[in-house]
Amino acid sequence: MKILVLGSGAREHAIILALRGEEQSHDIYAAPGNAGIAQDAQLVDLDQLDGAAVASFANEKAIDLVVIGPEAPLVAGVADALRERGIPVFGPGRAAAQLEGSKAFAKRVMDAAGVPTGRAVRATTREEVEAAFDELGTPHVVKADGLAAGKGVLVTSDRAAALAHAEQYLPSGPVLVEEFLSGDEVSLFFLSDGDTVRALSPAQDFKRAYDGDEGPNTGGMGAYSPLPWLTERFGGERAFVEEVTRTVALPVIRQLDAEGTPFIGLLYAGLILTDAGVRVIEFNARFGDPETQVVLPRLRTPLSELLLAAASGNLEDHAEPVFSDDVAITVVLASEGYPEAPETGRLIEGLSDAAAVKGVTLVHAATGAPDAPGGSLTATGGRVLNVVAVASDFGAARERAYEALGKIHLEGAHFRSDIAAKVV
Repeated sequence: MKILVLGSGAREHAIILALRGEEQSHDIYAAPGNAGIAQDAQLVDLDQLDGAAVASFANEKAIDLVVIGPEAPLVAGVADALRERGIPVFGPGRAAAQLEGSKAFAKRVMDAAGVPTGRAVRATTREEVEAAFDELGTPHVVKADGLAAGKGVLVTSDRAAALAHAEQYLPSGPVLVEEFLSGDEVSLFFLSDGDTVRALSPAQDFKRAYDGDEGPNTGGMGAYSPLPWLTERFGGERAFVEEVTRTVALPVIRQLDAEGTPFIGLLYAGLILTDAGVRVIEFNARFGDPETQVVLPRLRTPLSELLLAAASGNLEDHAEPVFSDDVAITVVLASEGYPEAPETGRLIEGLSDAAAVKGVTLVHAATGAPDAPGGSLTATGGRVLNVVAVASDFGAARERAYEALGKIHLEGAHFRSDIAAKVV
């Protein structure tokens, strides 16, 4: 199969590694990719936001499937341009992608579908924000309505800080002030062909920059899967997945279909397990990062079959995906200054030694090619790479991940040391 993956981060690298690991061989292209992805796919100089250019390339190379990784091409309507030309694509069209592109749109769809979520107030002025603070109380939860690269959310009891966060985004559009919900958070992915859904295995990620959930919100500093503590709450992972499928995923997919905007792609449900039950925090319209890096290594059903079935509208012909009994964790290595002002251009040493640790895979997020053949890679962004470790138990997985991290040198880099510690 010829597959084109759009994107340049660790999520896309994880997807490509899963495709590479299948028994069936694939010709894989990536646009624009990164230095790590270049080791596993042929990089293409292509503007991932230009639907016409992507479609032209796909036709020229007789691509069998296009997988859109990031949110920006989805919101830009790249999937629509591909479908108009009859090219199978895994990713929702522009209208359905508003489930991630607009928090207000997502809340409206949830209300119409009867999906459990927290109360929210849409605010367009400072005065409306302050009135919402008074109505919903503390802690304050403020979200940018549009895309913000995982950094548009602030949860704080500091009213001044919450107001400043809102004012940062108000010039660009509305913000949502939401009811604070307390409980364990879970990420759950659903493949959808617009009608049928198939759930993947739950994961939990770590948004705060530092140990103990301290510091600013980030795009994610680590994750693990599966979640053994779901057994105590729900009697097992399967029971939890079935409940969320019934109360969240299917109602949303059916609501969007009824509105004439079928959702074809990956529905990411960000959930919180409150004392009153499961509530939706947010939806994304694509694979999550870094959760993808721990979910896909455990997947035993060929990923290419699932993605093509969703893109082709015949997901109902496929059974629920099968996962191994192994566990997986990922720890993100971040540049100095991330998330506020990451230092870039610094050399990364020790990658070969880290990759040689048993059960470890390096998934690249923001790495650049060396200046000379055989030279070191460089860090080109905030979250530089993911160390992914798979083992039979979380203790072994953590040992492997942190052993590998100890072999990598990037000046000033930081990572969390408590990923999955609570489940060991």
